Formats: sequence, C-alpha cells, structure tokens
Amino acid sequence: MSTTFSRVNSSAATLTKNRTEGSVTPASGMCVTCVDGCIGMCEIGKSAYRGHEVIYPQPFGMITTAAEKTYPVDYSHFNIMGTAVGAHGIEADSDKAVFPAVNLEVAFGHDNGVKFKLPIMIPGIGSTNIAKNNWEGLAIGSALAGTGLTIGENVVGMDPESVIKDGKVVDTVDLKRRVKLYKDHQRDGYGAIVVQANIEDTRLGVHEYAISELGVQCVELKWGQGAKDIGGEVKVRDLKKAQLLYERGYVVIPDPTDENVIKAFERGAFKEFERHSRVGMVTEEGFAQRVEELRKAGAKYVSLKTGAYRPADLARAVKYASKYGIDLLTVDGAGGGTGMSPWRMMNEWGVPPVELHSLLYEYVKQLADRGEHVPAIAVAGGFTFEDQIFKGLAMGAPFVKLIGMARAPIAAAMVGKTIGRTIEQNMVPVYIERFGNTKDEIFVTAADLRHELGDDEFEKLPTGALGLYTYYERLAQGLRQLMAGNRKFALKYITRDDIAALTPEAARISGIAYVMDVDKAESKKILSANGKAGGKKSRKKTG
Repeated sequence: MSTTFSRVNSSAATLTKNRTEGSVTPASGMCVTCVDGCIGMCEIGKSAYRGHEVIYPQPFGMITTAAEKTYPVDYSHFNIMGTAVGAHGIEADSDKAVFPAVNLEVAFGHDNGVKFKLPIMIPGIGSTNIAKNNWEGLAIGSALAGTGLTIGENVVGMDPESVIKDGKVVDTVDLKRRVKLYKDHQRDGYGAIVVQANIEDTRLGVHEYAISELGVQCVELKWGQGAKDIGGEVKVRDLKKAQLLYERGYVVIPDPTDENVIKAFERGAFKEFERHSRVGMVTEEGFAQRVEELRKAGAKYVSLKTGAYRPADLARAVKYASKYGIDLLTVDGAGGGTGMSPWRMMNEWGVPPVELHSLLYEYVKQLADRGEHVPAIAVAGGFTFEDQIFKGLAMGAPFVKLIGMARAPIAAAMVGKTIGRTIEQNMVPVYIERFGNTKDEIFVTAADLRHELGDDEFEKLPTGALGLYTYYERLAQGLRQLMAGNRKFALKYITRDDIAALTPEAARISGIAYVMDVDKAESKKILSANGKAGGKKSRKKTG
C-alpha cells in the first residue's frame, strides 16, 4: 500500500505536467528520467522561467481550487447508521414518518434570532474575481433558499469606487451592491448576510460602515481559513489599480510606485501585481476589545471564523468565542479554497478536516461539561453533498449547527450562469438540451419558484441563482432521506452515534465508535432476551 499522500511537481492547478507521466518518482514528483533539452512542462521547469508566479493556481480569477492531497483519514472513512426502529421528532407511524416531513430548519445566535431553512452557510466569498463575477447567483440563490452568505475580506479595499476619507470608508459601490442583492431577495426573515473583516477592513472601518449605512446585523471577525495561513491574496493586471491598493495600505508586490517596476510592467516583463493582506496577531485583550466595539457600533450578532491552525489556536478560538459571547464560530479544515491560495501551502499546511473537527468537538465538550457558554458551531472543509453534510453535523453533535460550503455553491452558480448564457445564444449543449431549451424546462425548480414568486419576479432571476437554488434543493431532499433513514426528523436529534468509523484509526482520531463495536451492548441484550417480551422491548417507539 502506498504511503505517499501528496502529488508533487505537476497539477492542473498550476498548468503543469510531467514529461514521463507514467513514470514519476513519488517523493519528488520529478520524472524518473529528467532529460537535458526538456522545455520544462513540470512545476520545477515552469518555475525556472516564471518564478514566484507558479506558486499560485492558474488562471487566476476564473477558477476555484482545492488540494489534491489524499489525507490518511477523511469523511469517507465513516458511514451513516440507519435503523428500522422508532422515530425521533415525529410519531412512529409509517404514514407520518415520511422523509418530506423532516424539518431542516435551524436557529442560532444569543437569542436564537437567526433562522435558516437549511443548515448551510457560505463562509466568506471575498474580493476575488470568481466571487465578484458570480455574486448575483450566490446572493440571490442563497437568499431564496433561506441560507447564509458571508461577504468576505477586502471587498471595500478592492473597490475602486469606494470613497475613503481620513482612512475610513464613507461610501461603496461593490459592498452596497452585494448586501442589497441578498436583502432584496430574502424571504420571511430566513437566512443572513454577514460582513467579514480582516486587518485592512478593520482599519478602514468596514464593519462600522456596514452596520450604520447598510443595516447589516451580522458581522464576522476573521482569523483565517483552511486554505492558507497567510492573508488574502489577489492578482491585479492594471497598474493604476495596483497603485490605488498600495495607497490604501495593502502589501503590493512588486512596488507599483517604483519607476523601474513601472517601466518593466509597461514593456511586458511581467503582467500581474500581487496584492496581499497582512497576517493577524491575535491577543485575548484585542479580541475582547473588538467584540465590544462592534456591539457598541450596533452589531446584533458577532461571529468568528478561524482556519486549520495548530490545536492551541483552535483552543483559543473556542475559549474566546465562549468567554465573549460569540454567536457563531466557523472552523475551516485544511485543503480547500476559493481564491488564490499558494498551491503547495494549500496541500501541505494545516490540520485536515476530520482531525480538526474531532479536536473541535473535544474542546467544545470540555466547556459544555463545565457549564460554560457554547456558541453555535459551523464546520467547513470540502463538503459537497448531503451525506457529508450529515456526517459533519453528526461528528460535532449537538454543537455543530451548520455546514460551511463555498466551492460547491460557486460551482452550482457558475453552471447556472453558463446555462443561461447558452440559452440566450440559442446554443444549449446537447447534454443539456435533452431537458429543454428554456430555463423553465432545464431547471427542475423553475415551476415551483415561478408559482411562489410570480411571473414578473421569476423572469428577473439570473440563472446563476437558479443553479444555486436548485443545487440546494437537491441537498435538502437528499439530507431529508438520510435523516428519515436514521429516524431523525429534525436536526436537533442527530447524534454522534448516527455515524460509525470504518477503520480503527478513524475511530481513534474521532472518538466515533468503530463499526464492529456499534450497538454491542444493545445487541447482546436483544439476543439474550427470552420470548416475545424481549422483541417488543427492542422495538420500543421513540419520539
């Protein structure tokens, strides 16, 4: 069995490949025979002429990226345990305990005032082009579905039309648009639009502006994410914009105000500047002070997002969130990303999701057992489908309330947008044309949405929003089916013993029972019972 978990030196993410693709040295990723005269298709070769550019996934602004690393343990190493007995949250009656009756709503916050129709949150889509270009679909689709969406870091600072006076933002175009798109399509008070801030955002007063001028109730402090342990990054192809960002206090490489750099850029020696955010310096005193400032500024709910840092940092996040009354704590495992995370860092840095979420449960339970405040928890790290959502909720039950997803919702919105473009051009691909040539025929949720919203409102919907909404509809039905199979008819009934570890190693890491040890005591009791009485007792209804 191979013990190599990483793929090195060639990847679609860096647009590189090996010359001898069938014969590669596992540890280095190099061709078994590296030949003098090769033009350098691999990552080493490409780095020989493009240098630091090859650190990042490409082409920037058109892709999302996630690690290729195969972790020793992941969520596929757990299976969902169903049962033939009883029901929780509904009468144990076959005519009533049907999967459409499963309630997927969740409420959280210090007053349980934030309510979602589905336990899904998009945790931080920021200033990258991939986010900006798909925001219509993401915002409207999330709002219609009654789920959460976080506006990520640097949106104000990256907006050339932002008005900044004395170092503070007083007006915006992009942030205002992003908030409005969500709010205009919110239904019945479900869902939430959250504005996130990093160091640069905090210096610009983004949270205070969002609260006072845009009516945002939910704000988020950001310590990091699972994709990288440095600040946010983007590439900039325009010299004037690079200079604007430099003036606004960002780290821009190379220096766009240097005359030699300007001349090199103008003659085509390089085509992109890099804009970097600073790394945070967390202290308990600074954290407490900022939370208090936000509440005084009018924030109704304050959340914290942290990444795949070492366990002591996770412990800090859990403790500070408890001590200072944070409403939602999002913990993002290693390996994923939606922007421009350094490729090797994305693959080789941080605590993987299963290990991180297992530690999270352990830490949170310690506080709960002592009667300390436990905020609602969201976990993220490569979730895409309903089975993974169920496993994530079960792994952290009863503390985990939401599953954070970013790349998958973006993919759904992008596909929806692309389908819309082909409809407009009368060029619907054959693969899709078998379902029809209009959005009413292609999107399976169209009929219900048209009925709910009315013809005029439905016609205004961008197909990117239909793509996300329809993807969420699939996740909702799939999750209801899994929960009904477990006889759990509301999210609050999901428990850790609803999943089982498939290997002793997965069991050791997570504390979830190994599949061969599940129900041992109960099974022994059933088998040792005499006559019908034991059978009746084993089929006792629950609910």
